[in-house]
Amino acid sequence: MPEKQTKQALYSRPGFLFLGIMLVAFNLRPSITAIGPLIPMIREDLGLSNGWAGFLTTLPLLTFATFSLFSAAIGKKLGNSQAILLALLILLIGSIVRVLGGPHWLYIGTGLTGIGIVICNVLLIPLIKNRLPKKIGIVTASYTTGMTLTAAIASGISAPLAIDLNLGWQGSLLPWAGLIILGIIIWSPQAKFPKPNINMHANEVKINVWKSRLAWQVSLFMGIQSLLFFTIVAWLPDMMITRGLSPVEAGVLMSLIQLIGLIGTFISPIIAVKFKNQVGIILVLGSMYLIGFSSLFVHILWVNYVGLTLVGLGMGSSISLAYTLIGLRTGSEKVTASLSGMSQSAGYYLAALGPLLFGVAFDIFGNWDHLIYLMLACTLLFTFFGVKSGRARVIGIRD
Repeated sequence: MPEKQTKQALYSRPGFLFLGIMLVAFNLRPSITAIGPLIPMIREDLGLSNGWAGFLTTLPLLTFATFSLFSAAIGKKLGNSQAILLALLILLIGSIVRVLGGPHWLYIGTGLTGIGIVICNVLLIPLIKNRLPKKIGIVTASYTTGMTLTAAIASGISAPLAIDLNLGWQGSLLPWAGLIILGIIIWSPQAKFPKPNINMHANEVKINVWKSRLAWQVSLFMGIQSLLFFTIVAWLPDMMITRGLSPVEAGVLMSLIQLIGLIGTFISPIIAVKFKNQVGIILVLGSMYLIGFSSLFVHILWVNYVGLTLVGLGMGSSISLAYTLIGLRTGSEKVTASLSGMSQSAGYYLAALGPLLFGVAFDIFGNWDHLIYLMLACTLLFTFFGVKSGRARVIGIRD
């Protein structure tokens, strides 16, 4: 019995919990970003059309948007720690299933990976608020930075693994299952703690986030920053190729923008939690976007690079700030989970819409300036909803 209590005491320490959170975070992007550079190889090997090959990148976004709505309920039923463990198991199964061979297994496995990832995405935020309430800023900064870093690594090494090491696309994707297994091993002790007693909050005022103006403001802020990111990722390389960059150079530029964003990803939440409201930070980020996107009107590459550096810092800061606001604008773990699901659902639906909107506009007008117009319009919306979300209020109290 004493040995069991000693182990439980070890697992309950903030340091061990933090390690588990980081291992979970490391697994939330590689399954998605690793597949992008492999699409031509997958398309040729499985005989897919361009449309079905492109759907491989759209499917995870649609899965995220849809299952974000159910993740909070899963966390309530099982407990957030147990639900995250279940999600990692689903992610592992999906990662294995999609390399079994054949288009059907590929799409089924990709869908399963999306379900596993989004449950973790939604429930990590309320778990951090509940288990590490005094460290929301630093923990959010750390796990979003880790998530972004592994995403960049996965996109960078997937093609070399497949081609240079002659592993093929299946062999390139499968090693990421090892990282998931490690995450499961480190996280599994957290699932042994008892599920919170739902009767403890029996007298708590029930809050419907879908009827809260503040919840919608936070959700739309999350959505607009997601739209900015995924639209730029989808279309900026093509735009820069028309300005003289090679496809390789355009890809490197996009990777550098994301790596520069890591600085903002880490620093933004740490700064945000030091203030009662986050309006000032939002205004700074909005200004960075306005300057950065406007620089693209100038057809001089060094001017574009300077502007895109600001955009990269803004995008990195925006995602971690959005996660932080979900915790800061809610008063209880239950409401945090509900808002996390709501905001991420809105975010990923809008993220899927952005690249499509510009694609239609480009088909009609054939002018890359319309990408800049769209980004500037979204920047104004980003700033508007960000200022509304950044005020020191709590859903259901000062909403």
